[in-house]
Amino acid sequence: MIPQILFGILFFTLLGVAYVKGYDVVKAHSPEHLVHFYLIMATVRMLLVGTVVAIYVLLIASDREDAIRFALIYIIMYAIMMVTTLILRH
Repeated sequence: MIPQILFGILFFTLLGVAYVKGYDVVKAHSPEHLVHFYLIMATVRMLLVGTVVAIYVLLIASDREDAIRFALIYIIMYAIMMVTTLILRH
């Protein structure tokens, strides 16, 4: 379970950094598009997280409990990332 958690930390850190840096760029060049940027990034993050969870559950998980644990961890990490990026940029 440790490799999955480390991958999750790296994955969500990269998503968070992409959001924060992208937010700064959009705010500097065309602040009127911040709402569009937020909606696009929220969609991209949700799709990426869903894809990672689906790949793990369908291809890697050894049993049902492992799949449920992984999905719960990623849902919690996703929620924490959303709250953190909103606090940092709003």
